[in-house]
Amino acid sequence: MKRIILLLAALYTLAGFSQDLPPILKYSTNQYSAGNQNWMMSQDKDHFMYFANNGGLLEYNGTAWTLYPSPNETIIRSVKVIGERIYTGCYMEFGYWTRNEDGSLSYTSLSEGIRDKILDDEQFWNIAQYDHWVIFQSLNQIFIYDTHKKTYNIIKPDTGVNKIFRVGNRILYQTFGTGLYEIENGVSKVVNNTPQLTNNKIISIYPYNEGLLIQTQYNGLLELKNNTITHWDTEADSELKLSSIYSGQKLSDGSLALGTVSNGIFILSPQGKVRYHITQNKGLSNNTALSLFEDTDKNLWIGLDNGINCINLQSAVRSFVDDTGFLGTVYASALYNNHLYIGTNQGLFYKTYNSEEEFRFVPGTKGQVWSLYQYDGALFCGHDSGTFLVNGSQASLLFNGSGTWKFEPHPTDRNKLIQGNYYGLSILEKVNGSWKFKNKITGFDYSSRYFALSGNNEIYVSHEYKGVFRIKTDNNYTRITNFEAYKTPAKGKNASITSFNNTIYYASKEGLFILNNKTKKFEKDEKLSKLFNHDEYMSGKLTADKSDRLWFFTKNYINYFSLGKLNAELKHNAIAIPSSLTNSMLGFENITQIKDNIYLVGTTDGYYTLNINELNFKSNTITITGITNNVLNGKPAPVIIQNEGEFKYAENNLTFLYTVPEYNKYANTEFQYMLEGMQNDWSEWTSKPITTFKNLPAGTYTFKVRAKTGSSLSVNTASYTFVILKPWYATNFAVVIYIIFAFIAAFLINRAYKNYYQRQSEKLIEENNRLLEIKELEKEQELMKIKNEQLQQDFESKNRELAASTMNLIKKNELLSLIKDDLKKTGTGGADKNIKSVITTINKNINEDDTWDMFKEAFNNADKDFLKKVKSVHPSLTPNDLRLCAYLRLNLSSKEIAPLLNISVRSVEIKRYRLRKKMELPHELGLVEYILSL
Repeated sequence: MKRIILLLAALYTLAGFSQDLPPILKYSTNQYSAGNQNWMMSQDKDHFMYFANNGGLLEYNGTAWTLYPSPNETIIRSVKVIGERIYTGCYMEFGYWTRNEDGSLSYTSLSEGIRDKILDDEQFWNIAQYDHWVIFQSLNQIFIYDTHKKTYNIIKPDTGVNKIFRVGNRILYQTFGTGLYEIENGVSKVVNNTPQLTNNKIISIYPYNEGLLIQTQYNGLLELKNNTITHWDTEADSELKLSSIYSGQKLSDGSLALGTVSNGIFILSPQGKVRYHITQNKGLSNNTALSLFEDTDKNLWIGLDNGINCINLQSAVRSFVDDTGFLGTVYASALYNNHLYIGTNQGLFYKTYNSEEEFRFVPGTKGQVWSLYQYDGALFCGHDSGTFLVNGSQASLLFNGSGTWKFEPHPTDRNKLIQGNYYGLSILEKVNGSWKFKNKITGFDYSSRYFALSGNNEIYVSHEYKGVFRIKTDNNYTRITNFEAYKTPAKGKNASITSFNNTIYYASKEGLFILNNKTKKFEKDEKLSKLFNHDEYMSGKLTADKSDRLWFFTKNYINYFSLGKLNAELKHNAIAIPSSLTNSMLGFENITQIKDNIYLVGTTDGYYTLNINELNFKSNTITITGITNNVLNGKPAPVIIQNEGEFKYAENNLTFLYTVPEYNKYANTEFQYMLEGMQNDWSEWTSKPITTFKNLPAGTYTFKVRAKTGSSLSVNTASYTFVILKPWYATNFAVVIYIIFAFIAAFLINRAYKNYYQRQSEKLIEENNRLLEIKELEKEQELMKIKNEQLQQDFESKNRELAASTMNLIKKNELLSLIKDDLKKTGTGGADKNIKSVITTINKNINEDDTWDMFKEAFNNADKDFLKKVKSVHPSLTPNDLRLCAYLRLNLSSKEIAPLLNISVRSVEIKRYRLRKKMELPHELGLVEYILSL
């Protein structure tokens, strides 16, 4: 019998194989770097999560994990956030943690003062709170701590304590084997001690219908009302009785979440229906749920025996994960006749929509499915083997000449479809209500994965490796009549082409291009292309749906264009689901409209659905969680966050950590920051929750950071103001010293300049005086020169006068000599006394000595000291020699000298010869030349 029950349970589990589940965030021990087991969870007002972990108190702020070891380095069994304190209980110890100024936590023991009341080997498994009392529960005792009076009330049941519960305004606890009790006024009273409660271990108690709903470990749910216990029937009673329930949590919508030891978790509706049964093969990290907790955003946290999971129960996204590899990678999907069809790399599968059926394989479709297309009540499957027509669980092959990529309706004939194949294009035709292959369009044999139809029999084809083609067919679409390859736009990786709202669009990494129907050229739309600049290009695949939305994928978003209501411009919409979470095949991203606002997106291991009407990302609060500073290449030191910071100039490297405590798997949070005082513009959006500023100059700064989840900005902008002090050499004291030194230096420089300019002035005066003296000397020299010239002129004048007087003397003596000679001739032998007297007078007047004396005096007046100079040079000269020298000095010829000496010219020549000899003149030196040079 037991085996049959286990088999039925296994079948029940398999029946839930195809259930679409809410997103699950998984945190492994490698991610949070702590112990495997997580015994209890809580959340503070900032939405930070806390876990009672084997390694200690584990904190998660949405970005970073921090582990705080317990004070005695034992397993922390319980945690409860009450106000600003985080209370924890562990082995023989309980107390609370508070936030330090630098953002870290520090511990305060409450059990230290009552150490003698704690039993040996006692552990505190649970914490509850009522008003200003905090209740710590072990398996032996209950400690009620009064936070106002700081006193304790200890309750010690004889049989120990199973668990304590806070239910509304009541504090309940179960003892081992004696029943359910309530604490009132600090004492215990029995609530119920019937066998249903004494023989069953209670896991959770919830308020229900003016009574209590009690979850037991093995006996399902019991309702206690008016002291009467009845069984509360659920859809999963058989499963719950077979499973060992270890944890429970009533959710805000009235649902019940139940954690088992080996069968994952159950989520029951308020009516007891099974909403979800999630196990390890459906996405949980582990089948043992040690603790459950619903956070402020209505996410369900699961503390597992190995890891932590968070289920986004309120998410507009539901996912199906194929861990078995049965389906493979999803490339196409369609909702047809209330069946959901999935086309994968392993074939075509289907199941009834919104059921928990398993997906079933459509026979004959083994292989790669590229597309599913509904048209005129029929479902077509583009396959690696060709084209299939799908009907229920059957698929019939229409065309097998080539693999088929996609389908488009004929522009003029509703009974025809154009399909893109591996080797060109072909036509399907509906004849007598049945679809058949009609013909291949000859003349174009390139792969036609993407194509769009235009008027006038024109077809535009995008080939990833060859570019874009415009082909024109005949009226019957049987052959190509014209063929043109575009140079622009250029071919691009993962590029595609499609028709949307009667316009042909081409998308590639270069941007978005629109066909100009008049020029037949593709023109780049700069406005729409900017979308590729804002987010990293992943794929240019464009998908149009029946609700006039044009979809495309980028790295961090699923994007779509919708038609404007008041104009023809396309409106851009972005869903913040990054490609790393969607896990789609690049270039083969697919999204299908299942219902009006529900879309299915294929992934490599299944698919997920999203309701775009329910996609609303709330505005979160951003918090600066930590700041560190350090000297260059030094160890970072934590900084007080609450107050404004002041740092030494050497400590000018700051790192800021910040977070948005958002725990939605498909919510992509980005950050933007600025540093006022240096960078007064917001940075680009980034997913990194950390930024570092290095080598900041001295000054006052304000760091600001804000966040964006989806399209919703954070409700606040977190900021931190700090000052980088000036270096010691730039402080006010240093500036005063510099000013003093500057004054001293200015004084010294001024004095030096004064001395310098004084010296320069004195030097200038001295130079001016010297110049004046030089000018005086020059003037004196000039005067002297003038005087010398005047003297020279006087000398020359004197010489001329002397020469004239000498010539007069010569002439006079010559005249007297002539008269004397004539008188002598006229006289007889006995001369007349009168004539003799005249001759005597003449002789007296031509006396050489008198003439020389007179000449000598005149000569000395004209040429002073010449005769002395000659005499000093030639002491042997006689007066007659000196007289000859004087005559020669006057540059007189021998003929002119002869009368002056009263001798003949011959005698003068002899005298000159003798004079040269006395002067010992060389042969080549003239006598007159020598005398003139003295």
